[in-house]
Amino acid sequence: MNAIRIGNAPCSWGALEFAETQTGRLDCTQMLDELAETGYDGSELGDWGFMPTDPAQLSEEFRRRKLSLTGAFVGVALRNPAAHAPGLEQTLKVARLVSDAAARLDQDAEPFLVLADDNGTDPVRTGNAGRITPAQGLGDDAWRTFAAGAVRIASAVRDETGLRTVFHHHCAGFVETPDEIDRFLAETDPGLLGLVFDTGHYAFGAGGCDAVVDALDRYAGRIWYVHFKDCHPDVMRDARAQGWDYFESVRRGVFSELGQGCVDFPAVRDWLIAHNYTGFITVEQDVLPGMGSPRQSAQRNRQYLHAIGL
Repeated sequence: MNAIRIGNAPCSWGALEFAETQTGRLDCTQMLDELAETGYDGSELGDWGFMPTDPAQLSEEFRRRKLSLTGAFVGVALRNPAAHAPGLEQTLKVARLVSDAAARLDQDAEPFLVLADDNGTDPVRTGNAGRITPAQGLGDDAWRTFAAGAVRIASAVRDETGLRTVFHHHCAGFVETPDEIDRFLAETDPGLLGLVFDTGHYAFGAGGCDAVVDALDRYAGRIWYVHFKDCHPDVMRDARAQGWDYFESVRRGVFSELGQGCVDFPAVRDWLIAHNYTGFITVEQDVLPGMGSPRQSAQRNRQYLHAIGL
């Protein structure tokens, strides 16, 4: 079996964490059926409540489709110290579910707790995604608060559930640009917190795809998990020129299907193989309401990855 396996995530079927995406989306039964039917081997959990929150029921949904549970995304307003305690409570609830369900599956792939900022909630960051300036970032005190919250959560998750935590740099959050990723990693323990490297978010946040492979070298010691997302250069250019906010950029297709944008996935593949990456790559094809057929998109993305040997 190839040491690299390919998963997908509920966001590719329109189940995103943002408030404006909560109506009119399909249920997890259809989503998991279509994910398995289109050739993927695993899935992340999605928002709390999208999939069963009982570990026995959740594991059964994955077992009968022969899927692995690869992780769960949790967004926390880490810059706000008042959000740390409730964020920790919610994250531990998710981590317990994932850990218990994965243990029942007796799967060989270790799931991750994917921690992120509460992306899409700050108007400045959301309004300027893809063109963030240093003046729109956190100050030193806020960085210390942000990092302390992430460390607190990752420590508790590890101690209580054994899961490892990876941080998701993400447009429309406070860790978007290469400099912000650098700062976050410098402020946190490399043995405690890894990075989920997202190719599309990195390209959009960096202002282009040319830096993606260089970034793999830059963060090699911290990359524990990888998300595959493409970024369309024409839409990225128009987003910057027209001043679109994050959601408008997504709606206009800034995160195109794999192979349709500017991310050099064969080069990323070669880097991962050369660095002995094992486990899952998760495809994320963000779909907002009205953007087309998730199943067909998932199928095309899987066919593309087959074509490049994954």
